[in-house]
Amino acid sequence: MSSDQSPNVPDQGDRRQAVREKAQQVRAKQSRARRIRRASLTTAVVAVVGVVAVAVTWTVTSAASKPELSPAHVTEGGFEVTAVKGMIGSDAASVPASTPSPAAGKPTSKPTAPASSPKPSGSATAQAGSVDIRVYVDYLAPGAAQFQSANAAQLTKWVTQKAATLTYYPVAMLTPKSNGTKYSLRAASAAACVATYSSDTFFAYNNALLTRQPDQGSDGLSDQQLADLAIASGAASPKPVRSCIEGEDYASWVKASTDKALAGLPGTKDVALTSAPMILVNGQPYVGALSDPKEFAQFVLTIASDSYYSSASPSPTPSPTATAKN
Repeated sequence: MSSDQSPNVPDQGDRRQAVREKAQQVRAKQSRARRIRRASLTTAVVAVVGVVAVAVTWTVTSAASKPELSPAHVTEGGFEVTAVKGMIGSDAASVPASTPSPAAGKPTSKPTAPASSPKPSGSATAQAGSVDIRVYVDYLAPGAAQFQSANAAQLTKWVTQKAATLTYYPVAMLTPKSNGTKYSLRAASAAACVATYSSDTFFAYNNALLTRQPDQGSDGLSDQQLADLAIASGAASPKPVRSCIEGEDYASWVKASTDKALAGLPGTKDVALTSAPMILVNGQPYVGALSDPKEFAQFVLTIASDSYYSSASPSPTPSPTATAKN
């Protein structure tokens, strides 16, 4: 007896239909995955852009709202030397006996000049008859180092004897001369930090910056090294001084002060800063040798004498005495 049954094999058309359905499922799955990836990427980009925008806005707002810091104990851009203690390195240890003092330019019979004698325009401790010495100093200028090394001793003597008032004006004319590190600007800012937080050691730090002056074209001292030097000079408040120096707190102030000095110097007649150092004695620029202390002392003596005699009042003429009649 024969059987007419067919084997249980899917039809060819059915197989093609199954393959198509499977392919459609795979494509749909891939499409969903692509949409998910695009959505995730878009979200991430938006988030990053938002963070950057917030950061930029905060930075700009902070910069705009942050006031320009000004140092303490400053008058017209300068710091008067109130003490000469704490000297390190090229200390002002002694002064030759032959070095004239500004006081020597006044008559011994009347040692104090009249109240109308020229006094430092920005000095809080100026003594009547004292000579006003102002030094505009760029800590990268070789001439500034020469002047300080040659004259630190006699400047110390004059300040101690109150024969002169001494004021330093940190400027930054040579900022581009330090291999891109802006040493001139940073050193001036550091000096302002010491004057603010440890004014009694300003002269010592000023001296140290000049006697340890780096070469032009080099990186100069780092902010950390500038702070270390301030501490070595005897800074009374090490933590605030270090924070101020390493933060370059007064860099903007130094820039503004330099611009003002280039436009004109206070207390002078049409004198502007043209180079550093620039030394003024009672408003008169010193043009002699920076490395010759005797020449500078003679200039100071001459200015002191001229100032005294130009301001002294003439002695009154005695009136005739009536002759008694018999």
